[in-house]
Amino acid sequence: MRRTPAQPRPVRDRVPVPHWASGPGGSDTGRGDGVRESFGRGGRWRSRSQCRWRCGWRSGLASRWIRGAVLLLAGALPALAFPEPSLWWLAYGALVPWILLARSAPTGRRAALDGWLGGTGFLLAVHHWLMPSLHVFIVVLAALLGLLWLPWGWLTYRLLHGRPGPGRAAAALVLLPAAWLLAELVRSWQYLGGPWGLLGASQWQVPPALRLASVGGVWLLSFLIVLVNVSFALLVAVAGARRVALAGLTACAAVAAGVWSWAPVPRPAGTVRIAVVQPGVINVPGPRFDRSEQLTRRLAGRHLDLVVWGESSVGQDLAARPDLSRRLGALSRKVGADLLVNVDARRSDRPGIYKSSVLIGPHGPTNQRYDKMRLVPFGEYIPARSVLGWVTSVGKAAPEDRRRGTEQVVMRLPDGLRIGPLVCFESAFPDMSRNLARDGAQVLVVQSATSTFQHSWAPAQHASLAALRSAETWRPMVHATLSGVSAVFGPRGEPVGGRMGTDTSAAMVYEVPLARGTSPYVHTGPWIVYGSLGALAGFGAVEGAGALRRRRGSGSPTRP
Repeated sequence: MRRTPAQPRPVRDRVPVPHWASGPGGSDTGRGDGVRESFGRGGRWRSRSQCRWRCGWRSGLASRWIRGAVLLLAGALPALAFPEPSLWWLAYGALVPWILLARSAPTGRRAALDGWLGGTGFLLAVHHWLMPSLHVFIVVLAALLGLLWLPWGWLTYRLLHGRPGPGRAAAALVLLPAAWLLAELVRSWQYLGGPWGLLGASQWQVPPALRLASVGGVWLLSFLIVLVNVSFALLVAVAGARRVALAGLTACAAVAAGVWSWAPVPRPAGTVRIAVVQPGVINVPGPRFDRSEQLTRRLAGRHLDLVVWGESSVGQDLAARPDLSRRLGALSRKVGADLLVNVDARRSDRPGIYKSSVLIGPHGPTNQRYDKMRLVPFGEYIPARSVLGWVTSVGKAAPEDRRRGTEQVVMRLPDGLRIGPLVCFESAFPDMSRNLARDGAQVLVVQSATSTFQHSWAPAQHASLAALRSAETWRPMVHATLSGVSAVFGPRGEPVGGRMGTDTSAAMVYEVPLARGTSPYVHTGPWIVYGSLGALAGFGAVEGAGALRRRRGSGSPTRP
């Protein structure tokens, strides 16, 4: 018996919807003037104009150049959360466009490229104030360091592309923040530029965030910020993962509330009076010393415990200039307190130029001295100078490498106060402040100079790091500069007294609160980093085992 062939269905007006609009496995059925996008059961309708707009946007992003420019801008967006803009709240959503772009990439390789472009844009925006010194070389550095975000881009695609189920979405809430921390950890190595612009540092003025920093350091803040961004991206783009996204946001809120109610706080231990001397922008060492001396004389009779000068406040080696040593000793006697100066000069007792914090007493320089250990790449030395020495011809890179110190030092004042000195760039490294707190320092002192970047974001960004280091260690930090921003922060990261801006030449006295106890972060270290590395290692093992099984399966003989 012959069957009657099935009659073909009437062809209706159809507008094709690309896979990125309908989702993997979805279908589209044109009806009249609309387009139905179905996801499993049910669906939603979009008008032709909506479809044309989305298709046009998709076509634009298909261009390598347009997509690359958009990714550079998306990567630069989080920089607005840092000082000077200080839009700290923006950090909790600034990564969403970047995540959505990497998620929508056609392949994992393209998503990895998206991670690199976004990372390059982020580093360029955060370090844009280096342009006058390094010129076009800052673009080369940003592009090289941006490679650290290649795994983050690929992992975003691997976990969020298409319609991720609850398992993949939940894994993304842990693994994407972990991959971001891995990029921050690697670039924090001093020879790769150091930890300037860590995402968590954007929260330096938020008290709940500072409380979290006392438990997990700036690393915990970065982890939670990325987690919130991933949750928002799931809410926006993945309908089936909204419960997971809400669970992630709830977990973040619960962690913040739990730390706020559970975490211990530093116990008050009295105060000390510390003066900061800021001479202003004076490029010649001699007049700079004279101005600092003049400002210090005005502090006589203020009952001080310590007077702090900025970085490079003394331009000659004190052992070779006994006249300067005598003048500093006379200043100490006049104000009734020790002076902490910073000598930037060629040493007479050993070869090379050092930047050294030197404690001055009533009789002149003491034997308590700290030589700067972590130098600013290109500003104080050139990595692989034999290869990159040409940088000095296109920017203001160091003509001669400065020498490094070998160990950190805790200095003791006559009244028993213990201070931990750091020099400029070193305040960006969480481990250095933590080491000083563990070694018994009661006050952290940073001597800095940002005169070259006076009208940029750099002075405010640098001063904000002191708040984080204080909150992490429960130790007040005095941030003294030659030309601003000078500031002091208490054991919880709270500002103490006023700030001296970049247009100020003055000496200011601060009543600095001390604290007893040790913060959880000083005890445990960056535990969230160790956990993140473990999670990534576990994911790598699972992925590797799955790839091995697939390879064995594909190589098995075919049964007849």
